[in-house]
Amino acid sequence: MSRLQLGIGALLLMLSVVLAWQVQGWRYGRKLAQQAQAQADAEAARLLAERGQRQALEQQLEESETRHFKELADVQQSQARLRDRLATADLRLSVLVERDAVCSAVPATAAAGGVDHATVHARLEPAHARRIIAITDEGDRGLIALRACQDYVRASRP
Repeated sequence: MSRLQLGIGALLLMLSVVLAWQVQGWRYGRKLAQQAQAQADAEAARLLAERGQRQALEQQLEESETRHFKELADVQQSQARLRDRLATADLRLSVLVERDAVCSAVPATAAAGGVDHATVHARLEPAHARRIIAITDEGDRGLIALRACQDYVRASRP
């Protein structure tokens, strides 16, 4: 073998090593790019799923808020009608009084010629009736708010 053949052989060997090195670099780069793309696709799918869950939760909360607002408005309207009926004396609140209770303000009148087995009721003063209605109104609003909070916690729990 001559020196020229040895030089050409060495040059070809070096070129093949460089070419193999380059091809391996391309393969490795492509493999890294595929892994990065797979990770990006998985992250995008996860974010899309989270967005869907968040939108569903927001929709649930909006429906719940609307329902509780309507319920609160209905209760307030009912309380207002009740207060108006009390104010116009269209409605009088009364309490049940025991038959044996000693109460000078409540006359126990029996029907003539018979024994009265009916229950005895005492009418409340309008001011007291209004206070009772106000207390029940506050209680109703508190219960509705509590129910709304409980629904919110239930909906936001995983």
